[in-house]
Amino acid sequence: MTDVVLVHGLWSDGSSWSEVIPFLHDAGHRVTAVQLLLTSLADDVAATRRVLERMSGPVVLAGWSYGGTVITNVVVEPSNVAALVYVAAFAPDKGESSFQILQNFGATVGEAVQPDEDGLCRLDPDRYREVFAADVPVVRTNVLAAVQKPSALTCLENPSGEPAWRSVRSWYQVAEEDQALPPVAQRFMAERMGAVTTSVPSSHASTLSHAEEVADLITSAAVSTA
Repeated sequence: MTDVVLVHGLWSDGSSWSEVIPFLHDAGHRVTAVQLLLTSLADDVAATRRVLERMSGPVVLAGWSYGGTVITNVVVEPSNVAALVYVAAFAPDKGESSFQILQNFGATVGEAVQPDEDGLCRLDPDRYREVFAADVPVVRTNVLAAVQKPSALTCLENPSGEPAWRSVRSWYQVAEEDQALPPVAQRFMAERMGAVTTSVPSSHASTLSHAEEVADLITSAAVSTA
């Protein structure tokens, strides 16, 4: 049995892993989904570290979307994190921000972002399915758009610290039909970190549309580091 900690992305919450968790339970893992504040990268890293500090054994730490930036920054020495799993996720290098990665690869997701005067933003509900979850049923996508958690723009703008993937074994699953984080960016990051790489024919919301494959990758990481 392995402890698995799951970290969600922007405009979502821990329930974005709801389809993956049953498969992980069936594989015998203990699972915790972090609920990020989405107020800053530092706040979200702190929230994830608090979860990790409750665990004594080896942990597989998985991040989806912006959650990849969080897990990249959460590991400090000594650490109980044995493996990192990136699912259609950002994996920045030191000094690099998630926003820079989007810019460098010509991502257009920003066109669907609606900022407000408080520095928070949300994804246009009318474009949520198109940008984030084209292969998720319409009824489910409408719910996701309605309950999305407002996110601070600084989460994307904060530069990364020393990346955990330099010292912790990493796995990466590319979402080949992603309209939010370009697949070419995902493959670049996976190759840069030397990750064990797989892919699925998925939208950005692969944790919902390809949950079994996501769970299989996390289990593979757990088995490989046991």
